[in-house]
Amino acid sequence: MKNPLPRLIAGQVFLHACMAGMRMAIPLLALKQGFSAMAVGALLALFALTQVFLALPAGRYADRKGLKKPLLISVVMSSVGAGLSVLWPIFPVMCLSALATGGATGMAVISLQRHVGRMAQDPAELKAAFSWLSIGPAISNFLGPVLAGVLIDYAGPEPAHVTGFRWAFLCMAVLPLSTWFWVRKVPELHTPKSIDHAAPRRAMDLLAEPMMRRLLGVNWLLSSCWDVHTFVVPVLGHERGFSASVVGTILGAFAIAAAFIRVCLPWISRHVQEHQIITGAMVCTALLFGLYPFMPTPWSMGLCSVLLGLVLGTVQPMIMSTLHQITPQHRQGEALGLRLMSINASSVLMPMLFGAAGAVAGVAPVFWVVGSVVGLGSRAAWLLRPGQRH
Repeated sequence: MKNPLPRLIAGQVFLHACMAGMRMAIPLLALKQGFSAMAVGALLALFALTQVFLALPAGRYADRKGLKKPLLISVVMSSVGAGLSVLWPIFPVMCLSALATGGATGMAVISLQRHVGRMAQDPAELKAAFSWLSIGPAISNFLGPVLAGVLIDYAGPEPAHVTGFRWAFLCMAVLPLSTWFWVRKVPELHTPKSIDHAAPRRAMDLLAEPMMRRLLGVNWLLSSCWDVHTFVVPVLGHERGFSASVVGTILGAFAIAAAFIRVCLPWISRHVQEHQIITGAMVCTALLFGLYPFMPTPWSMGLCSVLLGLVLGTVQPMIMSTLHQITPQHRQGEALGLRLMSINASSVLMPMLFGAAGAVAGVAPVFWVVGSVVGLGSRAAWLLRPGQRH
């Protein structure tokens, strides 16, 4: 299991970094061009829209084809999508770039998570494997925004010039090409056969399990916290006059903290159960969201960003470990697709809702409302135990 894992992590880093950088750069260019916070929220929602429709088909495709074919499609889609905004850095084309890079990342994530989950032999290996794999997005969320922010500020004739944005988009378009270099030599695993004479597969069959419904609900609440942070930090930074590189660094600090805690997770998870880690993360996130709007400087926002990264960085590996324990092996890709579809259906609507709420009431109430809901949802996380059926 250990030999292919570094290659899979590296491949995920470069593909995901493309989307992370685009997700930071595109809203900043839209704001510079005079679009409102609500329009920027709609633009951010497009990063999740394609995943809503592709997730289940991509999961079933991964169940049939394995790792490499879905990844190759993802690499091409991501590079072409980002490249469009290099040629035409205008709002409609940036919308297409958001759709393409978001959809490509979703397809890649499903195939990678399915492959890594099937490499593990027991629950302890599952937790360790997903802890290591989850370092990839954390690194990506640092690499993409920081690279894009530096290029936006320094690659053009002046900071935030359209030429700087074009260089940032070009850099993001090149990053996914490295993914194929890393994963092309990873051996495929045997694809399990479906149960003979089984009824036609429906996503609702998976949702019939109480544990799956509980897991999807908790996962949705916590993924909303990432959406809030990704949306609000550029808006707050723009309102307070922070440069693109400062905004990128604040987001990057979140990513570094998430990567750090995920390096520690293989050891932590030997002593603490999945449901305990997830519950603690929800309670701490609720408290931090209550404090975040009172942080007026880049340093104080950066501190909150680091603390949120430490807290939220623990969640995804525990969610993935639990999902693989409660799902039949021949439907794991489909279950991963269902999970991705559910959180991205929310991610399509939530940024637009955040944008509308932010335009009317300011961004502080967005933090407080989401934090309160997450805190109330911690009881469901406490009941999220693979041995518990109801």
